[in-house]
Amino acid sequence: MAKLGLNCIGTKNIGEIASFRSYFCTENNPRVETMVAMKVLGIMSGSSMDGVDLAMCDVERTAAGWKAQIIQGITVPYNETWRVRLSQLRYQNAELYAKTDVFYGRYLGELAAAFFQQTGLKADLVASHGHTIFHNPKGWITAQIGDGATLNAFSKVPVVSNFRRADVGLGGQGAPLVGIGDEALFGDYDYCLNLGGFCNISTRHGGRRIAFDISPCNIVLNRLARERDLSYDEDGALAEAGVVDYTLLNALNEIEFYGQSHPKSLGREWINKNFWHIVREFDDLSVEDRMKTLVMHIAMQVKRAIESIAEKPLHESSILVTGGGAFNACLVDHLRSETECNVVVPDDNLVNYKESLIFALLGAMRVHNECNTLSSATGATMDWVAGSLDGDVGALWNTLNGG
Repeated sequence: MAKLGLNCIGTKNIGEIASFRSYFCTENNPRVETMVAMKVLGIMSGSSMDGVDLAMCDVERTAAGWKAQIIQGITVPYNETWRVRLSQLRYQNAELYAKTDVFYGRYLGELAAAFFQQTGLKADLVASHGHTIFHNPKGWITAQIGDGATLNAFSKVPVVSNFRRADVGLGGQGAPLVGIGDEALFGDYDYCLNLGGFCNISTRHGGRRIAFDISPCNIVLNRLARERDLSYDEDGALAEAGVVDYTLLNALNEIEFYGQSHPKSLGREWINKNFWHIVREFDDLSVEDRMKTLVMHIAMQVKRAIESIAEKPLHESSILVTGGGAFNACLVDHLRSETECNVVVPDDNLVNYKESLIFALLGAMRVHNECNTLSSATGATMDWVAGSLDGDVGALWNTLNGG
């Protein structure tokens, strides 16, 4: 079994089988040099609250670097109870927050167990992002519920969770964390663009991987869709039927955040404080017109972000586009026309589960005690080995070392 080096700092909580928290990266830290492939279940719940994405992935550390691919994925939509509970939790008291953290961990554990039973697949590890309730890195706060110990108890598989907090503790944004996965798995593309609840991008810039949030995306488009009793704008049909309102568009484009340099990130709190009240001032517009205007706004901000970091002409650049917004034909068309880049929308599996795949990779890197967050992407003072481990980690380490 791999032992912790002298330069690792760990804590073990009473009542947990094993719960090693975050570790500092130094040259003296142990490295697991075996090239054992792991089956990792990546679990992701995004800010748009569509549901829980679960993706079983093959993850392997080889002499040439990390490799990972999706074996099978499913999305479990949130029922109305969970959607309301998650959206309102930030306003509740401490006891209810703590209970929901545990209950949500149980929910994820039960989903994982059901996934294993229904697919016949077995995992060596579960890597869970959890669901973000608070994100305010300037205030040293980022909080994702989904207690790892409870998730482990119900899934019966070792769990890595709590990926973001260590980076925030080091002065970073704690998001986006996908940059290291984009570098390892999708480095052939000039840009990796995720159209999730928020729109974020990663790229190589100045010889290093950077990443940052650009603007709200599905989280605001879905709010408008609910005015028509729809959970989302399927295929971008509402937006396609609308007309851009340039007064609203100009007001949105003047938001201060867009002029800030990276690294930077967004949370739901920011939308309520800085964005949504502007949209509400134009309630007299049709849903279609507001939707079309937001789609144009997102596309323009993507172009603005890319122009600020581009190292070659945009028309010679490629963008890998994933996340739920990749299914919005109107949004993708506007991205193509605004950026003039080669916009690549991959197969549905990768569109839906790329973030789950990358968190599976981050979990595997955590177990191998390798840095899985990049200070170049988040603004932290250093790269870090992030993530809390719960479960029989000793047995997993023995397996990785051929024991």
